[in-house]
Amino acid sequence: MRLSNKRLFAGLALSSMLILSACGTEAATTNEAEVDLNALTLSEIETQAKEEEHVESVGMPDTWANWGETWEELETTYGLTHADTDMSSAEELALFKAEQHNPTKDIGDVGQSFGPVAEADGLTLAYKTSYWDDIPEWAKDDDGDWIVGYYGTLAFITNSEKVTDAPTSFADILAGDYKVTIGDVNAATQAQNAVLAAAIANGGDETNLDPGIAFFAQLAEQGRLDLGDTSLARLESGEIEVGLFWDFNALNYANQVAETNPNASFEVTIPLDGTIQSGYATVINATAPNPHAAALAREYILSDEGQINLAKGYARPIRDNVELPQEVQDILLPEEQYVKAQPVSDFDAWEEAAAGLGQRWQEEVLTKVK
Repeated sequence: MRLSNKRLFAGLALSSMLILSACGTEAATTNEAEVDLNALTLSEIETQAKEEEHVESVGMPDTWANWGETWEELETTYGLTHADTDMSSAEELALFKAEQHNPTKDIGDVGQSFGPVAEADGLTLAYKTSYWDDIPEWAKDDDGDWIVGYYGTLAFITNSEKVTDAPTSFADILAGDYKVTIGDVNAATQAQNAVLAAAIANGGDETNLDPGIAFFAQLAEQGRLDLGDTSLARLESGEIEVGLFWDFNALNYANQVAETNPNASFEVTIPLDGTIQSGYATVINATAPNPHAAALAREYILSDEGQINLAKGYARPIRDNVELPQEVQDILLPEEQYVKAQPVSDFDAWEEAAAGLGQRWQEEVLTKVK
């Protein structure tokens, strides 16, 4: 934890609040200098969260990892109403920073590499939760400024109506004749991890993304790189032939499309020549209007009920001591597909590589698009 950055931020935020207040401008209702969530009991957090009555999230829509069921249960159990604005990890942190003197959002869900960035920039409010000891060391910072709640594995989703043989490896993709959708590498954690997954499958790792960049540059030169987004709407419309998605998104979206279009057919596969597993972390806004509601939301996300909800959305819970109901286990992909899936082993190297990935993508891949 970088205390100097946090103290500097808290002091600047407080000074700015006083200045803005004197000028008649509505300032942030709270900041880290005023709220120490880790000093409160869970009972105190619950009481104050109920008084706040609302939690406002970013990047946590109902359809992503089954967040919807968690929000419903928070309202039923604690009376917390909820609203979300969907956006990428980079956009979430940019919004926290832009609104720090007049905040509207309480909590966000960001790719793991963005957690340390948010903490270093003084954008987070620490809260460990009562499940702190159940969280692996790699999945949290030392004070609870960010905590991974679940993780996913980079997978392929194939539109069976457009592609006869679904790829089961990155090598299969290079041998194919269909277009491949990856998303916005400049902003989206899922897309950045797709590059890392391709690198791993071709002999690289967090310290060497060259094989992943080369893989997508080759697709671009072949005219096979689809630059559209990885949205559910594009899957429904048949625009995506093969997409690189987190497994929980791919399985969830395939199920949703099937419910509205019984004739649609998708196959989800885990690359057998190598892929990446990575987590998503909750970050509580340092100037959250409803900090106790945000803390209670994180508490619930890490509870048995919250972890099962995430698994219902096809995500892998971070707590390995939660017993999943058999019907939930049955909707997940077979374990044998994950034989070559691996977690990030060098977080510092990946953080550095991810920071420069957007520029490399522009210069080494997008310049070759046909």
